[in-house]
Amino acid sequence: MTTSREQISVDLPDIRRSLDHYYMVTRTDAEGLVISVNKNLLNVSNWTPKRILGKTIWQMFDESEKAQDAIHAIWEQLKEGKTWFGTAQKLKRTGETYYTNLLAVPSMTADGKLESTMFLELDITEEVNLKERLEQIAFIDVETGLMSRHKLEVLVNEMIHDEKSFSFVYLSIDHYYTLKELQAGTAETELTQAFANRLKRYFQDNPIARVGGSQFVILTPFGDWYVQGFLEFLEQQPIYVGNEALPLSISGGIARYPEDQKSFVNLIEASAMTLEEVRNKGGGKIVSLSASSHKVLDRRSLINRKLLTALDHNALQVVYQPQYDIASDKISVYEALVRWEDDELGTVTPDELIPIAESNGLIANIGAYVLTEAAQLAVKLDEKEGHPHVSVNTSVREFSNNPMKDNILRILQETSCRPNQLELEITEKFAFQAEEEHSIIQQMKELQDAGVEFILDDFGTGYASFRYMQHLPISKVKIDKIYMNSLLTHPKTQQLVEGMIQFSKSMGLYTIAEGVEHKAQYDLLKTMGIDAVQGYYIGAPVPAEKLTN
Repeated sequence: MTTSREQISVDLPDIRRSLDHYYMVTRTDAEGLVISVNKNLLNVSNWTPKRILGKTIWQMFDESEKAQDAIHAIWEQLKEGKTWFGTAQKLKRTGETYYTNLLAVPSMTADGKLESTMFLELDITEEVNLKERLEQIAFIDVETGLMSRHKLEVLVNEMIHDEKSFSFVYLSIDHYYTLKELQAGTAETELTQAFANRLKRYFQDNPIARVGGSQFVILTPFGDWYVQGFLEFLEQQPIYVGNEALPLSISGGIARYPEDQKSFVNLIEASAMTLEEVRNKGGGKIVSLSASSHKVLDRRSLINRKLLTALDHNALQVVYQPQYDIASDKISVYEALVRWEDDELGTVTPDELIPIAESNGLIANIGAYVLTEAAQLAVKLDEKEGHPHVSVNTSVREFSNNPMKDNILRILQETSCRPNQLELEITEKFAFQAEEEHSIIQQMKELQDAGVEFILDDFGTGYASFRYMQHLPISKVKIDKIYMNSLLTHPKTQQLVEGMIQFSKSMGLYTIAEGVEHKAQYDLLKTMGIDAVQGYYIGAPVPAEKLTN
């Protein structure tokens, strides 16, 4: 009969062979001198035994300060008898950088001193490079090289934090889509790029962002006279597409921080409303925030005041948009969307409603109402159609301020809806904030254990890094509809969307495209390997009665 110690000795050769087969393996002595490496390490790094054996482990790491600091920190931890796991930035013999998932394991003497170490690594260079490209694209408009909206938001918040005064200038090309129709092929891109270049030449060192197809934002410390001078500059420097000078008309709105508004959301809203006011009067001007723009803020205030009454009187309506699963050729999910029609306010869209509800604390009430309605529909659909799910948008504010997990499970129990019939959609902003709050992640994981799935909505819009793809219990991602606008016309958009699909699949995530309105978009996405699509090509949002009747 063998003892446990003898059995371990018998098994060690098999364990070592397995490690050598799957991992890059490096062993060092107590001083960090390399005493052995396996073929996997040599193949990836291009090092030769002659160049590396007897040399320090430090030379295998990138020469950057960050990478060298990392290996010093790893070594200090190993000397204390502690293992280390994380991402390492390594150096090939050719001088190229590569990245690995690294597990460093110490072997200690009987008196607690470091005797030797073993480094086990997997090459993740392609994954890291893809992440970096996607993160860079999320902050840069690929067509113009300007900042994206999300980079703009980060910058504005930094300037507000530093109490810097500035003008928030929102510009738009008038009749942009008419101009597009007059152009063909690459001329549309030439127009956008040429206009962006004019902005760079005139505003020079001032931050510039593209926030829409024909919308741009400039942050400047200078007054209206400077901004309005851009119109004269354009007259002197007309834009040509081919040999034709385009008759460009530019409209714009200016809101000042801190005189007019004191947050990014309010600045962009106020300046955009001023822009619309200019357009309604014929366009071609850049003006400051006016009384009519202040009416928008009055409308927000009115929505804020009436929302509680609307909830009490069940004035909010829930409608459902279908999501089509390509593999099964069936509608697999209905997304619940909230609508509000009011005699005084008219139509209040979710884009108006949700930010106000988050700020006044009523988001939890709206969320509970929508979830209850959706859960009831899921039960009815289960009886009639098979097993379609319902998806409900949720807010980080709900998880932060309430025992959200308990509320959700209670509603599911009261409506007899199974947890695995429910999907909760979170935004990238939600994911970014959830990383900072352990209680949110814990609630999400407990809901996942119960059967609820989480979907990352607005994927690709640029909040946060990709760490949350590992840390949060996300099983699906929904590519933001903004990419559908140029999917058929811009090769870079196609490359980006295909990259997001491939990245999601590499993470084992089910991928959905929303905002699909045309068959050509659907066909292209299908060839890219998309799992599901949602949008008016599949179906418009409809009341529950139309689905159950």
